[in-house]
Amino acid sequence: MLVVMAKKTTRTSSTAQVTSDSDAPLTVPGLPTETGHAVADALQMRVHALNDLALTLKHAHWNVVGPHFIGVHEMLDPQIDGVRDMVDTLAERMSTLGVAPNGLAGALVAARSWDDYDLHRADTAAHLAALDLVYSGVIEDHRAAIEAVGDDPVTEDILIGQTADLEQFQWFVRAHLQGTSGALVTEGATAELSAARKASRKR
Repeated sequence: MLVVMAKKTTRTSSTAQVTSDSDAPLTVPGLPTETGHAVADALQMRVHALNDLALTLKHAHWNVVGPHFIGVHEMLDPQIDGVRDMVDTLAERMSTLGVAPNGLAGALVAARSWDDYDLHRADTAAHLAALDLVYSGVIEDHRAAIEAVGDDPVTEDILIGQTADLEQFQWFVRAHLQGTSGALVTEGATAELSAARKASRKR
């Protein structure tokens, strides 16, 4: 399976004595060093994706308006906290495996394959519809990462637990977008703005 990895910043020789992003010459006991480093490298994009998700959720938290404002506004904060904890867990796992995690904004923007979130001030239905698509992308990539790190069951277990939590967060979001039939009012939408328009029209 092809794993998209973040680009590592090239350091000049003048900084090499002060700081380095090169891999450590070790990893956890029981794994070959090369395998441990490959697993850690696979986690870097998950760190970027989750950092971006936390920022996106906070952005929506600040910009949501209209009916059910307080419920949605307050629902998002625990999700933000949960996602930030996931970032910390994965970054620390990378360090444990011998690879320096990169949590810098510039590295995130350079490595990501997705665009910024499309909504600013918008009603609750619009933000929830857009966030549903954001969650789908993150969850799909987390599931792909589970397969990619299969040589390390410890890392695999971490990602499985995080995926379960992300799926529950998405369930909270989707519950606002479903009718009694269970169908999403945004069915068929593949872009954040089109999903937001569909959800807003259903109000």
